Amino acid sequence: MLDLYCQAILFDMDGVLVDSTACVERHWLAWATRHGLDFQHIMAISHGQRALDTMYAVASGRGLDLEQETLVFEEGQARDLVGIVALPGALDLLSALPPTRWAIVTSATLGMATARLGAIGLPIPPVFVTAEKVSLGKPHPEGYLQAAHALGVAPGACLVIEDAPAGIQAARAGGIRVLAVTTTFSAEHLQAADAVTAGLHAVHLVEEDASTPFPSELHLRIGLDE
Repeated sequence: MLDLYCQAILFDMDGVLVDSTACVERHWLAWATRHGLDFQHIMAISHGQRALDTMYAVASGRGLDLEQETLVFEEGQARDLVGIVALPGALDLLSALPPTRWAIVTSATLGMATARLGAIGLPIPPVFVTAEKVSLGKPHPEGYLQAAHALGVAPGACLVIEDAPAGIQAARAGGIRVLAVTTTFSAEHLQAADAVTAGLHAVHLVEEDASTPFPSELHLRIGLDE
């Protein structure tokens, strides 16, 4: 077991709170096939990044309007909720946290992220940083720094929970500690994080004092061998 203390938690969405793997792969396969691109290569680099950044990485110079391609791609995913499920432990942990002490920072658009969370009954926090709210996506730290600022918490007092190397890199670049979950990548790919666990089902909020509902720090107890 590991005990971590922080003033706020910044969650990635897909792969941390939401299992959207089937949907994501379905849409990338269709897009790759349509444009004669290598689906496996796309999947190897797309996790944790905005769709726009992935498209620029694999299709620049092909004469495509990548802004429009991204718009259509994201709208299609927002309408496709087949196979979208909450990851174990996500609802329990979010329900236990005061709404002013956590945020979501996702590479999904607002429409897609809102649709996914709504479909599986997870709450939408007051601080919700989506793809169109940043000028630079992960692995740049802009999204996580924006969320920390909006919560009024210093980056170094936050904890990021991520599933992908790009997100870990973003948090690290912003001076934020990272807990990685092995829902998408194996532990060997997540070693840049401060700690690695199986998922949110292994993360529990410890109630330090029943008379203090909003303590200065959140106390998390994390199972590292589940």
